[in-house]
Amino acid sequence: MSFWLELKEGIRIAAGSIRGNKLRASLATLGIVIGILTVTLMGTAIAGLNRAFLRSISSLGADVLHVSKFSWFINSNAEWLKVQHRQEITLAQVNALEQQMTSARAIAPFTEVGAPIRYQKRTSQRVWVIGTTEQFLFTGGVNLAQGRFLVHSEVSGGRPVCVLGSQVASNLFLRESPLGKTVQLGGHDFGVVGVIEPQGNFLGQFSLDNQVFIPVKQMYACFNSQPYFSIQVKARSLEELEETKEELRGLMRKIRRVAPAQEDDFSINQQENFVSTFNRVAGTIAAVGLFITSLSLFVGGIGIMNIMFVSVAERTREIGIRKAIGAKHRTILLQFLIEAAGICVLGGLVGVALAYPVTLVMGRFLPATMSLTAAGIALGVALVTGVVSGFLPAWRAARMRPVDALRNE
Repeated sequence: MSFWLELKEGIRIAAGSIRGNKLRASLATLGIVIGILTVTLMGTAIAGLNRAFLRSISSLGADVLHVSKFSWFINSNAEWLKVQHRQEITLAQVNALEQQMTSARAIAPFTEVGAPIRYQKRTSQRVWVIGTTEQFLFTGGVNLAQGRFLVHSEVSGGRPVCVLGSQVASNLFLRESPLGKTVQLGGHDFGVVGVIEPQGNFLGQFSLDNQVFIPVKQMYACFNSQPYFSIQVKARSLEELEETKEELRGLMRKIRRVAPAQEDDFSINQQENFVSTFNRVAGTIAAVGLFITSLSLFVGGIGIMNIMFVSVAERTREIGIRKAIGAKHRTILLQFLIEAAGICVLGGLVGVALAYPVTLVMGRFLPATMSLTAAGIALGVALVTGVVSGFLPAWRAARMRPVDALRNE
């Protein structure tokens, strides 16, 4: 008998056995159902968290370098105390960097302060006022929903104009267009020239749509005579990012008069810092979570193994007769492996079917969707679990001699 005929015959016999013991097969699949359900949901949730994180930090720009007094990640109190003594970045240093740097596509200063904003009788008690230049349109990666961004003449002349975040615009203006209107920002009048498209929030901590952008000179005039700056530097391309970073570091050391033997008194941060840190943490969480949820699969596999041992014990007469009329070892082995794998795959299908509506609910809180790939992997795990857990009982049945089988009967 060829392998394919043996496979077909094994599937037929296994299907008949499962149909003949529906209750037992159903109970045996419960552990697999729970295992596949939890593993699928855990995998989907982790993928959703990854997508949510990457979407959240996309505002940083993969090709943008952020120069500031502090590093985004400080690991100890001693390091914190050390960077506290660094000198602040000034607008004069930003201007010097703009004049000397050759490998950057755009350079923008960035400073912020909280302030109330008012239009007629509607007020927002606190928005983030960003002092910057027209170059932020490129370094910040923002898109305009209405109007335009700041232009060079407004920045250099310090005109009292502003660009609103989408949340600020919707809170103050409801259904009317904010363009050309005058708002009071921290008690000072500013003309609205544009509105930014919605950007969402940053790591769930604060809304990027609750911002107002003004010329940096207006920050000096209206809010803070000595603001602390960070600098955003956009590389010409992602491939040139490291080259840009090296030039930036050398120029900042020169501009800030850092001696050759001294450490940098500034930090160059980038999106990759967040990604690498998150990947380390998420990798640990994923490993622990998947290990815990896979324990349910292990328990389910033990249940399948026990059921298959019972099945072999009940069918010793059938095994003996089949061996007596010439059935090969592999034929018997294949039959019981197919039965064990079939029970597990059925459990996997039920687990995936139950997981799907749960992922739809998860999608309201995370960008989590159960892909066909995830479903396929889940069913593959169920199949492997069936083969592994059913191997010992199947091997026992395959090695049974006809005489022993009939004697056991």
